[in-house]
Amino acid sequence: MALPYRWQWRVDKWKNAMRGFFGGGDQQPRPKICPSCGALVGISATRCHECGASTRFSLAALTKKLSGLFGEQETPATSALLVANILMFGVSWMLTMQAGEAGGLRTLWGMSGAASYQLGMSLPFPFLLQDHQWWRLVTAMFLHGGLIHIGFNMMTLMQFGPALEELYGSARYLFLYVVTGALGFMASALIGHFSIGASGALLGLIGAMLAVTTKRGGSFMRELRSRLVTSVVILFMIGFWGGLGVDNSAHIGGFAVGFVMGKIYEDRRPMNPAERKRAQALGWLAGIVIVASFVLMILHFRDPLPGR
Repeated sequence: MALPYRWQWRVDKWKNAMRGFFGGGDQQPRPKICPSCGALVGISATRCHECGASTRFSLAALTKKLSGLFGEQETPATSALLVANILMFGVSWMLTMQAGEAGGLRTLWGMSGAASYQLGMSLPFPFLLQDHQWWRLVTAMFLHGGLIHIGFNMMTLMQFGPALEELYGSARYLFLYVVTGALGFMASALIGHFSIGASGALLGLIGAMLAVTTKRGGSFMRELRSRLVTSVVILFMIGFWGGLGVDNSAHIGGFAVGFVMGKIYEDRRPMNPAERKRAQALGWLAGIVIVASFVLMILHFRDPLPGR
C-alpha cells in the first residue's frame, strides 16, 4: 500500500537528511550557508568570512544537520520532544503488558508503577538525595500514566511549542523546556511526591508565553494573556480539588520558572554571532543533559524496586 503524500514527503526529507548527515549523496557542489550567521560562503570555504565560524565542525553546523532529521525545519525540537514522549509511552506500555497489568481502561488511566520507576519517575527529595538519582528530574518529563495523560500533554505541546520555538529559536527553546521541567519536578520532590509527566515543562512554556504578553501591547496580546491566565487558574483549581492525580507543585514550579525565563529572554531569535553561540551552547547543554539522564536510567534499570 502506497504511503499518503504527506508521509512520502516526510520519508524523503528524512532520507535526504540522513544522507547529508553522513556525507552521502551525489549532488553537485554549490555555495554554502553559514549555519551560525546565515551568510553565503564559497563552495570550498571551511570558515565564514562574516563571523569566522567553521562551516564543518561547529555546534551550529552539527545542530543544523541534526535538525534536518525531523523534517519540520522551523520546529525540530518540538518534533523531537513529541517523538521521544510517544516512544517512551510505548516502552511503558510494553513493560506494563509484561507485568500483566495492561488491558481494559488501565491503558487510559494508569500504567505500571514498577515500569514508571524503572524508566525514571521523579521521587521525593530524600530518595533523590541519598541515592544520587538527579537524572530522574529529566527522565520523568518523558513518562505518562495513560493515553489520556499523554494525549492532553502532547496536544498542549503542539499548541504552544511551535510558536515559542519559532520565537526563541530551537536551542533556547529546548533549554527552556528542560530547565522548567526539571525544576518543576524539583519542587514536586521537595513536597514529597512521586511524579511523572511533561506538564511541568508545558506549564513552563505557558509561563514563558504569558511573560511575552506582558512585554507587548495590543488587543491581541491582552486577549491572549487573559486566556492564558484563565487556563492556568482552572488547571490549578482542578489540582487543588484533589483526587485526580494532578501534581500542582510541579505545575507551579514549572510555570514560575518559565515566567521568569520568559522575562529574561529576548522575544526574538538570536541575531548576531555571539548570541547564536550562546544559544547553541544552551541548546547542546540541554540535549546532553537529556541523553546523559537516559543513559543513567538504562544503567539503573535493573535496580531493585523499593521494598523488594
